[in-house]
Amino acid sequence: MATIKDVAKLAGVSVATVSRVINKSPKASQASIASVTQAMKELGYRPNANARALVSQSTNTIGVVVGDVSDPFFGSMLKAIDQIARQNGKQILIGNGYHNATTEREAIELLINSRCESLIIHSKGLSNQELIDFANEVPGMVVINRFIPEIAHRCIALDNHKGSYLATEYLIKNGHQHIGYVCSNHDIEDTEQRLAGYLDALRAYNLPADDNYIEYSSPDEAGGEHAMMNLLSKNLPITAIAAYNDNMAAGCLSVLEENGITPPQDISLIGFDDGIIAKYLSPKLTTVRYPINIMAEQAANLSLALAKGDENKTCTRMFVPTLVRRLSVAQK
Repeated sequence: MATIKDVAKLAGVSVATVSRVINKSPKASQASIASVTQAMKELGYRPNANARALVSQSTNTIGVVVGDVSDPFFGSMLKAIDQIARQNGKQILIGNGYHNATTEREAIELLINSRCESLIIHSKGLSNQELIDFANEVPGMVVINRFIPEIAHRCIALDNHKGSYLATEYLIKNGHQHIGYVCSNHDIEDTEQRLAGYLDALRAYNLPADDNYIEYSSPDEAGGEHAMMNLLSKNLPITAIAAYNDNMAAGCLSVLEENGITPPQDISLIGFDDGIIAKYLSPKLTTVRYPINIMAEQAANLSLALAKGDENKTCTRMFVPTLVRRLSVAQK
């Protein structure tokens, strides 16, 4: 395997000159760049990434921690971040946190040890204080889908409460008074905020908030099926369902179909996220749009700016969800 000394010998320059060319130093002459580049090509020499990082103090990477890379929601988030990274000549390193404090901590520490100057962290397991401590250690760290007052200028978040309120209010305005809620059983702030939005909308329209109308399960299709079956077994006069997310809504639709209940004529249904699945369900799912693409782009740009010692003053920190009206809600 060729070494940097072999490159220097073939190019007829010093090792220091080869190093300057590799690290794109402005001190490297055009003649040196040409001869060193040709020598590296002939020898099949690849500069060692760790060695370059020691010189430049950067690996040209953006570190990203997500909940679970297999979730389409995080796939959309990663794609948006990767596009910004590539526009800036960088690559992304990814860690899964699984909403677990220990796993999230290990992923963040690994990315820091990998010399990522920019970090975009989706964390639901770690405490506010621990994330603040990491942010103090890494100037280019941004938290996404979470608001921490002490580092508010480095948080990109969504108003989950308002989104769930909008969804429930939309059902109410379509004449529904007996509205069930299919809720996530994950102990995270998203769960609390979306449940609170549902309950607050009921109270705002003087409708009873009954715990019997709420079922908790995993925030996926199987969880939606489980929660919907439990609600049906209670024989409640439900005419509409608000779901924690689109995946749970999909599970609800499956159970309704299996039980001969036709949405939206018999029961209306509204989701949350506006994920890829929403427009391909039958009926097409009315939902609340979670603008994760633009949020991820903002987070990536902010992270890169902070790593350079700048701050994007025009960056939107708190995003507002919007209704997406399709075919799964009917007037009562």
